[in-house]
Amino acid sequence: MPLKIAMIGAGSIGFTRRLMHDILAIPELTDTQFALMDISQRNLDMVTQLCRRDIEANQLPASVSATTSQREAIADSDYIICMIRQGGLAAFQTDIDIPLKYGVDQCVGDTLCAGGIMYAQRTIPALLSICKDIREVAKPDALFLNYSNPMAMNVWACTTYGGVNTIGLCHGVQGAHWQITRCVEQWAKREGLIDQDVKLHRREVDVVASGINHQTWFVKAQWRGIDLIPKMLELFEGHDEYPTTEKVRIDVLRRFGYYSTESNGHLSEYLPWYRKRTDEINQWIDLSSWINGETGGYLRVCTEGRNWFENDFPNWMSETPPVISGEKRSEEHGSYIIEALETGRTYRGHFNLPNNGQIPNLPEGCIIETPGYVDKNGINMPVIGDLPLACAATCSASVRVQQMGMEAAVHGDVTLLKQAMLHDPLIGAVCNPEEVWQMADEMLVAQAQWLPQYADAIPAAQQRLQAAEASGKRVQLRQTEGAARLHTKSVEEMAEQAAQARANASAADKGKMTKEPAH
Repeated sequence: MPLKIAMIGAGSIGFTRRLMHDILAIPELTDTQFALMDISQRNLDMVTQLCRRDIEANQLPASVSATTSQREAIADSDYIICMIRQGGLAAFQTDIDIPLKYGVDQCVGDTLCAGGIMYAQRTIPALLSICKDIREVAKPDALFLNYSNPMAMNVWACTTYGGVNTIGLCHGVQGAHWQITRCVEQWAKREGLIDQDVKLHRREVDVVASGINHQTWFVKAQWRGIDLIPKMLELFEGHDEYPTTEKVRIDVLRRFGYYSTESNGHLSEYLPWYRKRTDEINQWIDLSSWINGETGGYLRVCTEGRNWFENDFPNWMSETPPVISGEKRSEEHGSYIIEALETGRTYRGHFNLPNNGQIPNLPEGCIIETPGYVDKNGINMPVIGDLPLACAATCSASVRVQQMGMEAAVHGDVTLLKQAMLHDPLIGAVCNPEEVWQMADEMLVAQAQWLPQYADAIPAAQQRLQAAEASGKRVQLRQTEGAARLHTKSVEEMAEQAAQARANASAADKGKMTKEPAH
């Protein structure tokens, strides 16, 4: 029987179409039945039209159904892929704009810090609803593949409270692996170890990354038997671009001895050192790409991508459909995991799953990102061992914030939510406790429509804000757009570079470091 794969949040054009193409590039899975689901009928209709056209043009036996009913999509599914953005861009805007008033300047705001913690409050109830439907109507032992951020908090909630076999997937390790490969390539050419016209593939550089999502560390790396870890700082400082675009990551590498998987902008907002003083932020970032640290950069490119897709959709339908083939398969883990489970072909990747001793010096049960192997027998995660102490310290601080944020989201606990924010590394470096308390109340009130678990608590949050205002005890707010915020382009402005706008709209990974060819 053909597989049935439910895609929840299928109005996400980048992920939905990319993952469908990846799956259909597997010879044994060309007859897969895709059940697309989204709460936006308009977005769902547009993506469904594109997917059906692509399948027909490639003369594949696959099928696509579309529904706004989550339960209907999940019914009898073998796999469920989640890529929801709960609250959409409207909620995302408040994740960035409200913390700015309190001095918290974020680049992405979807993993930790104020934006990431609130994102979890919106997303976890929706994920637990998906888990309920999976338990009740999906195939027995169906696998839930989650792409939605904040990854660690989301997967932690699903594995602890959802009762569903869940795995979290991210492309951060692949992107950083390519960076290391490019550094090795340039160094090897300087040393005369390879010819000047040679291009290395990341498969030629063996790595092990270990940690938590977006704070994973390359603890092993080698090329041609050469241990690259002692040379990593030299490799990155010797690259022709990265000393400009990856200042935070290279500074952490200099002080920790290990390179982080996550982008300069992401990493800068998870640590207490690089974004706490407005006048210093620009020393650590680079505006040639949003992912290098731009204030609200991810919000900007997501907004531009969505607006362009909605405006340009007729042109997407009239263009020549892409060829679906193995040569064009992306590096997203999802299709390779499904392929391995269904065919037995072994796949090695880095996955997000509960810590069952794989990293002994991180808390048991927290969600870690480490290497895993997949085949007919399932997903197997070997023991990696202790993280280096500085890396473990950084991850441990984040893990406890994640734990409090996750529990707050599950139980609608305002005190725990505020304590999570209080202990967040960047928030704690910028805000005093009263600022944290008022910022959390303001975000609860602003996002009330997406926070059903806080329905009884939000009126009290509103009253506290009003009382503080009336008594003159309201904390001092900043009037700022952020240290490095760029203009969000209109559709007319994007039309001047239409190809670039279309690439942004269609990308599953909107970063600039993961666009290397998969083959």
